[in-house]
Amino acid sequence: MGAVLPLLALRAFTETGRLGSLKAAAEVLGVTPGAVSQQIRLLEDRLGVALFVRERHGVRLTQAGASAYPGLLRAFEQIEESMSLLQSHSARRALTISTVPSFASSWLVPRLGGFSALHPDIEVRVEASSKLADFKRDRIDVTLRHGLGHYPGLSAFRLMAPVLLPVASPALLAQGPAIAHPEDCLKYTLLQDADRADWALWLQAHGVDAGPDAQRGPSFEDDLLLMRAAGAGQGIALVQDTHAREDLESGKLAVALDRPWPARFAYYIVSRPDALARPEVQAFIDWVKAEAV
Repeated sequence: MGAVLPLLALRAFTETGRLGSLKAAAEVLGVTPGAVSQQIRLLEDRLGVALFVRERHGVRLTQAGASAYPGLLRAFEQIEESMSLLQSHSARRALTISTVPSFASSWLVPRLGGFSALHPDIEVRVEASSKLADFKRDRIDVTLRHGLGHYPGLSAFRLMAPVLLPVASPALLAQGPAIAHPEDCLKYTLLQDADRADWALWLQAHGVDAGPDAQRGPSFEDDLLLMRAAGAGQGIALVQDTHAREDLESGKLAVALDRPWPARFAYYIVSRPDALARPEVQAFIDWVKAEAV
């Protein structure tokens, strides 16, 4: 075999070329942008050629870098595939599942004991993140996604379509103005989703044209954060009924107005088509579909 290859530097170069950003490459590799920059600089010094042009909003491959990038990308993809093949021979079967924190805490995790009881030989790992999972890069087997069901190149099965409920702290509702109609919610602070879209759609669906007022109030990335803010008395939140069920039953939250509205999105269980051939993946999909009935 030839000289020892600078694999760390080559990986840093490949990820930076793929993402066009030192910072984004650093997040994928789990290091600092400075460490990625240093590896690329070492590679450039070794080769005696510039690989990137630094620009205002990122980096761009030079002609030399662009000529080498496709082959290196394929090489690292082949390495990842070979690692997956080796891992598949492990005596203990493992399964990595990704979903958003609110769905993980309110629906999936409380039920996982049932799956483990049925399949004690399958080791389950749950990643709770709002970031969109990359099946190859993140080594994810199955994701539970909230969306419209359009996942090109992937296998997707529809699980459930939750409804949105306006919820708040019982103390806030007891002290504040009465809520008898949807427009009465505007008398309170509206706790918004990340896109500031749900309240406007909910009010519109119930015949209320609130204009800019429907988008006022602090916004939160995830239903779990929305429920915590609502429970702390900061305002009224529109959250999925599946997420709020436990807090409603415990009395931490109360329904401000019993006007559920069908969400535009549904939950889907998504995986790569080739993963369906793995017994542990199919077992988990069958179990989740049964639980969602």
